[in-house]
This record gives sequence, structure tokens and C-alpha cells, in this order.
Amino acid sequence: MARLSLKGIVKRFKETEVLHGIDLEIGDRELIIFVGPSGCGKSTLLRLIAGLDPITGGTLSINGKVMNDVAPSKRGAAMVFQSYALYPHMDVYENMAFGARLMGLSKDEISARIAEVTRMLRLEDYLKRKPRQLSGGQRQRVAIARAMVRKPDVFLLDEPLSNLDAALRADVRLEIARLHRDIGGTMIYVTHDQVEAMTLADRIVVMNNGYIEQVGSPRELFETPANTFVATFIGSPKMSLLDVDSTAGKLAIAGTGAIRAPAGIAEGALTIGARPDGLSVVAGHAGDGFAGSVIYTEYLGDDSYVYVRLTSGEQVTIRVPPTVFFDADDDVTVQAQADALHVFDRASGQRV
Repeated sequence: MARLSLKGIVKRFKETEVLHGIDLEIGDRELIIFVGPSGCGKSTLLRLIAGLDPITGGTLSINGKVMNDVAPSKRGAAMVFQSYALYPHMDVYENMAFGARLMGLSKDEISARIAEVTRMLRLEDYLKRKPRQLSGGQRQRVAIARAMVRKPDVFLLDEPLSNLDAALRADVRLEIARLHRDIGGTMIYVTHDQVEAMTLADRIVVMNNGYIEQVGSPRELFETPANTFVATFIGSPKMSLLDVDSTAGKLAIAGTGAIRAPAGIAEGALTIGARPDGLSVVAGHAGDGFAGSVIYTEYLGDDSYVYVRLTSGEQVTIRVPPTVFFDADDDVTVQAQADALHVFDRASGQRV
């Protein structure tokens, strides 16, 4: 399949720079997912790889060949769009065959490829249907099949599941995972959905304001976020962050309370982070911990989440057993496991 190398990639629209020197290496057969807030540059970067927009600066290489000025059709990449981009007047078979014909493939080769792909994606019963006769999940599978018929070196998927309802997203997500396993292709995937990123990716690229904040496996990003942005972006509910002063083995918030500091933490101004399962909550204001009051308790069946506003004003989220319930405005103390805390420099936001 394909290895990609991005070195110092810059993109400007007139005077506005939206990508600021992106460096990234993507291995053969990897499934890489770009995530980040709206406007972070993830879809722009995908379009540069596809050749749909010109690169302002830097070098893009696929399998060692510089692709900056190579036409999209010559890059060995196939793109699957959020909107499916199917031809409404063509049936499913013709939609899949169209790009292959432009490649100059013979009729027999096209038929053989379509037969193989339709078996993999279970589309045999839909070949004579028009797109309007298909469900959203079926249309997305056709869009993926059309890309597969071309046998590209790289699959580029731009938020392919965002138009689907929750049940269909889960089904098609499983299809994509199975496809990647079966065909072993290099896939680059853009999404705003953390579940897609965490369940599908070999590695995740977290972007923000045109920069890469961190690249790593889902587990690496969840367990060792590089900074406070990644810490709060990855994970749902998001990590709670608190500004504390580290002194004499304690992490304190003035007027709110203190907890034991993890071993080896330097003194000074820090930001600590905790996932909902790294915190606990007890009734009343007593003992080590941070004083606050309950905003509300959210019951979700297997778990409940208690949302607490500390007396210092910060909000934290605590996961509790479903049998635990607090009323709004109950006085509580939030406690933390020292070994479950993430510690960041308060000024830079970087992990320490």
C-alpha cells in the first residue's frame, strides 16, 4: 500500500495561514485518524493530501515520491466524502464503475473488481438501485465501495459517518474496521467523533489551530496526554482540570481544600487533571479534599455522574455507582487518588 511523509506542510488562504508546518510520518497499512475542534485544519490537511487544494509550503511524499504538484488522479488516493457524492442518475453498479472506467480498465476487470467489493460490503442486492432508493448507511457503503474498486494506495475518509444516526454509525464503524483488517490499506480518516477515533485508529493525530498537539495510540492519548488541550479533548466526560498550589506534599486550592500530592511532584503553581473515575465524592465538608456543592446527578444505567461546583468556582465530574445519588445543592467533598492525577505546568499547559 503506501507510506506518507509530511514535512513542514504549510497552507495559506490569501494572507491567512491555517496550517503551520505540519510534520507527520504515516506507515504502510496504518489507520490514522485526525481529530480536533471545528476549524483546527484537519479537513484542510486531508484535502492537501488528496491534491484538492495546493500546498503553500513543505513537502508531501507518498512511497518516497514528492506529490506536491501531482494531479489528484495520479496520487493513488481515493476519497470518501461526508456527503457520499454519489451520482444520483446512476445506479449503484454504475457509480462504482465510473471511476474505474476513467482509469482505462477493461470491462471484465471492472466487473471482477465490483463483484469482489460488493461481496465484501454485502451490496449484491443493491446494484440496480439508484442512490435515492438507499438508506444513509447503504449510500455510505456504496461510496466506500466506489473507492475500493479503484484499489488506491491510500484511502482518505472525510467524516464519513457524520450524516448517519447513532445506530447506523456503530454498524458502519464496524464495517470500516473489518475492511481495514481485510484489505490492509493505508487509511487517513477525519472525524470529530471520539468514539470513532478511539475504536478505529492505530494512531490519532490531535490538531488545534493548525498545529499538531499530539500523535499517539488511543491508549497513549487517554493515559498520558501531552498537555491540557489533549487532556480535555480526549475522553468523555472530559477530564476535570484544577489550578492548585503544590507545597509540603499537598495540592491546595485556597479556600477550597487540599489533597495529597503524587510522589516526586515539585512545588509551585500547577494544573492537575483527573478523569471521572479518578475522583470520589462524599457527603459534607470534612477531611482531605475540595469542598463544593452538587449541580446535579446524571443516571446512565450502569454508571452515574455527579457534577460538582467547588467553592473556588471550578466544575468537576465524578463517576459513581448507579446506586449513589446526590440532590442538587448538597454539600460534598471531592477526593482524588494521587496515582490517578495528571499534572501539568500551569503556565504552559504541558505535562510534567
